[in-house]
Formats: sequence, structure tokens, C-alpha cells
Amino acid sequence: MKDFMLLRVPAISKNEAFVRNSIALFCVAFNPTIDWLEDVKTSVSEVITNCVVHAYKGKIQGEIEVYAEIENGIHIRITDYGNGIEDIEKALTPYFTTEESEERAGIGFSVVKSFMDEVDVKNNEYGGVTVLMRKNYAQKE
Repeated sequence: MKDFMLLRVPAISKNEAFVRNSIALFCVAFNPTIDWLEDVKTSVSEVITNCVVHAYKGKIQGEIEVYAEIENGIHIRITDYGNGIEDIEKALTPYFTTEESEERAGIGFSVVKSFMDEVDVKNNEYGGVTVLMRKNYAQKE
């Protein structure tokens, strides 16, 4: 049986740290390097933040589902049930943002893609977005 975890949390900003740290604790079992773990934590933070900021605009507050399994690395699936992304290719472009705010640089997906070995972003059947990420093992000696 694969080692896995499943979380379902409200899409609110305080849960970004909770999810990031839960994933980190889940990964500690296979003794990863600090750099590897920081890459995973940062990537999870970026995706969760995107869900909190963008997924439920104009809707009642929603949920984020996080599934992770360990098999030759970490496989993470983060799903929201919100608005979806109109143009995924455009959303994956560095510095693209739908926010006209100085707080949003539009580099979240670029960061995730630079830290993870595989990233796939797609609209899901629930109307929201699913982000699949994978990072191969990097264990300490």
C-alpha cells in the first residue's frame, strides 16, 4: 500500500501554512534534504495561495482538497471547486496576473514549475482547478 494523506480545508489564508506544514511533516518520513523539502513547501504554498485568492471570487467561501502520496518521491494533487481558469496557458505565463494589485506578481506557477519535476494544471469536472505536482526523491546521505 502506498503511503498517502488527504486533507480538506476551507479556502482561507491561514490554512496555507497548515497545508504546507502538513505536507512537510508527511515528507519527513523518508529523510529528505532541506532544499528538497523547501522546494515542496514553497510549491504547495504557491498553489494554496492561488486557491485562496482566485478560486472563489464572487462565490461563497469554498474548500481545497489536498492529496499526497509517497512513491519514488512526492505526488501532490491540490483541487479547488471554484471558478476555474479561463486560459490555463496564459495563467502559466510568467508575470501574468488577473489582479491589478502590486501584491500579485503573477509568478506563482513559474515558481512551482521551477521547483517541482512535473506540474500539470487543468480545470476539473467540478468547475475548479486541479494542480498535479511531482518531485523525485532527494534523500540525505
